[in-house]
Amino acid sequence: MARLGHNGTVKRALPMAVLLWCLAGVPGVSAAAQDVPAAAYTPASGDASVDRHLADINDYASRYPAAFADEMARYYAVPRAYVEAMQQQPDWTAGDIFMACALAQIVGQPCRAVVREWSRDHEGGWKAVAAGLQAEPGSAQYRRLRSALAATYRRWDRPAPGAEK
Repeated sequence: MARLGHNGTVKRALPMAVLLWCLAGVPGVSAAAQDVPAAAYTPASGDASVDRHLADINDYASRYPAAFADEMARYYAVPRAYVEAMQQQPDWTAGDIFMACALAQIVGQPCRAVVREWSRDHEGGWKAVAAGLQAEPGSAQYRRLRSALAATYRRWDRPAPGAEK
């Protein structure tokens, strides 16, 4: 029978730690775990440069989540608490949060409206969502989105993805 700790939890941490430690030394177990590829991020914005930026924003926000939330709050008029809550959602990446909120600002919608639109149907990627908001690639609104990305990267003092360093 398992013993209960002072807080009522079953004391199984030590046996589990020993098991994990043992498995780490078994040839093939750790290698197999490392061979599982992560799902590639594909925003499908219809613009390869925007796609690269959104993927890079994911990297930036994973290292600097507070700076990302500050950027969205300060320059894209999104409450910081909303950005932080979105960052905790497993189906949302920082790139998607940026795209939703920047696109919303450009088309004069609240970020939440674009978040709802993306959540409802994003089978066609951001290109389809943007087109539904009359901001398809090549439009004046989409050029404003690219300018917003460039301004964000200047504020972050970060080179554009794919740019020579």
